[in-house]
Amino acid sequence: MPGVVRSRSRVILYWIATLLIAAEMVTGGTWDLVRTAYVRELMAHLGYPEYMLTILGAWKILGAIAILAPGFPRLKEWAYAGMIFDLTGAAASHLVCHDPGSKVVIPLTLSLIALLSWALRPSSRRLSFTASQDDVRSARPHPSLS
Repeated sequence: MPGVVRSRSRVILYWIATLLIAAEMVTGGTWDLVRTAYVRELMAHLGYPEYMLTILGAWKILGAIAILAPGFPRLKEWAYAGMIFDLTGAAASHLVCHDPGSKVVIPLTLSLIALLSWALRPSSRRLSFTASQDDVRSARPHPSLS
């Protein structure tokens, strides 16, 4: 019974983390695409051109869809990587601009939520690596090297 409870807790924690980070990406992406005054001022403060909002907004929303949709494990890997790049880049940008610590801590905390979602994802949402015969053969040392 403890294994079942642990497994169920893991699934619940996965979905909480996944829904939180997906909601953040959809919200942030939408704000970027509609170019709210807040994000325009923020991007100007950080020294980024306004057109970056369109690029970031579209990718955030697509990334959220990718991690929520069933299947497509390779796409999920890229989506999680993009989220980490976006969020750690935001933290670094705020740090370089000498913004208050909360402006650095918030994206880093969101990065941890994304990492938690990635780490807890069920096997059906992971890439599976199975060694083919060619992989096994290429891993053996060549007979002339023995």
